[in-house]
Amino acid sequence: MRAIRFALGCVLIFFILTGTFAAGFTTHFLLDSQGLLPRLPRPPVAATTSNNGPTSVLNEAWTLVEREFMGDLPDAQKRTYGAIRGMMATLNDPYTIFVEPQPRELEKDQMRGEFGGIGVYVTRDGEGRYVLEPMPDSPAAKAGVLKGDVLIAVDDQVISPTATQDEVVAMVRGEIGTKVRITVQRAGLTDPLTFVIVRQRIETPSVEWRMLPDSDGIGYIAARLFNEKTGGEVRKAIRELRAQGMKRLVLDLRYNPGGLVDAAVDVASEFIRGGVVAYERRRDGPEKAFTARRDGTATDIPLVVLVNGASASAAEIVAGALQDTGRAKLVGEKTYGKGSVQLVHDLSDGSSVHITVSRWYTPNRRQIDNGGLIPDVNVGLPTEEDQKAGRDPALERAIEVLLTTEG
Repeated sequence: MRAIRFALGCVLIFFILTGTFAAGFTTHFLLDSQGLLPRLPRPPVAATTSNNGPTSVLNEAWTLVEREFMGDLPDAQKRTYGAIRGMMATLNDPYTIFVEPQPRELEKDQMRGEFGGIGVYVTRDGEGRYVLEPMPDSPAAKAGVLKGDVLIAVDDQVISPTATQDEVVAMVRGEIGTKVRITVQRAGLTDPLTFVIVRQRIETPSVEWRMLPDSDGIGYIAARLFNEKTGGEVRKAIRELRAQGMKRLVLDLRYNPGGLVDAAVDVASEFIRGGVVAYERRRDGPEKAFTARRDGTATDIPLVVLVNGASASAAEIVAGALQDTGRAKLVGEKTYGKGSVQLVHDLSDGSSVHITVSRWYTPNRRQIDNGGLIPDVNVGLPTEEDQKAGRDPALERAIEVLLTTEG
C-alpha cells in the first residue's frame, strides 16, 4: 500500500504530508473485485432481526428499498460511493473524506504543479455555460482559441448542462502528446468552430514574486499552495530577488490552504538555520519531529509573514515555525486553525479516502488544530474603500514593520 500525507486546509476544492505518493486498495467492505456493490441476497422480509451482524442488516434494508422504492434506483457505483460517504460521516471529522476519481485526478495535478492539457481556464458563467480563456502562448492560444469562446463539446461529446466544472476540466485534460478535439461557439458567429489540439505539459506555478516599488529594497513572495514545486520556486524567487537588490522580504501566505508537508519544510528551511519546523503526534506512538535543512538561502534577511483566516495547515506550519523561532513576525489575521494530518489512500477505481491520522504542533509545541496562530501585528481585511483605492493595509503594515527591523 502507498499513502500520501497531506496538510491542507478546507479552503481548497479537496482540502487536504511527507510528500511520498502512495496507493492502496484499503477498503473492502461493500466492494467486490470491480469496486461495485455486490448483488445483495434477498432475505425473507419477515426476518427483522439477525444474528449475522451489520452486513446482514444492510442487506435487509437494501432489499426493502429494491422491492418498495417508487423512484429510480441508483446504479451500483453511486450506491458504493454513497455507502462510503455514509461510513465516513459517522466519524464526525470534516477532513476524513471520500473523493471520486475525477476530482482525485485533479487533486493530484494540483499537487504535482503540472498536468497534460491545452492551457485554458474554464469558468462557468451566469447562464451555466463553460467559457474558455487561453493562457498566453498555450497550445489553445496557438490553435486559435479566444477568450470568451463557449465550450460545446470535447471529442464530440456534448457538454451536458448538468456537468460539473471538475468533469469538464477532466474531459479537456489528458496524457501529454495526445490529441483532443474541442468545439466552441464564438460570439458573432453562427456556426461553431472546432480545434484539434495536442496536449502539452502545462505548469501551474504556486509562487509569484516581485520587488515592491519605492520600498527601499523590499522583495515580495506569495505562496498560494504547497505542492511538489513550491520549495524550488521559493528558492528561485529568493535568488532572483537578491539579484535585484532585495534587502528585506515579505512572505505572503494569505489564502494559502496548505498542501504537502515536505514542501512546507522546504520553504521554512530557506529562512531558518536548522531546528524543528513542526512536530507530528499520532494517537499512539512517539512524537515525530520534522527538521529544517541547513542550506537555507535567506536565513539572514529581515522577514515578515502575511497571514489571514484562510491561511491553513501547511501554511500554518511554515508561519508557526517562523514565529516560534523568532525568525519573522506575523502580520494580518488569526489563521484558520487546521492542524490535522490526512493520509490519502488511492482506491482501485481511481477514487481515494483521506483519513485523519495525527495533528501538527509548532516548534514550541503549540497546537495548530482548532486554535490557529495569533499574528504579532493584527490587521483586518481590506475595506471596500481600500479595495476601490487598490490599497492592501496588511502589506502596507508589513512594510512598516520591516523598515523598523534592523538587519
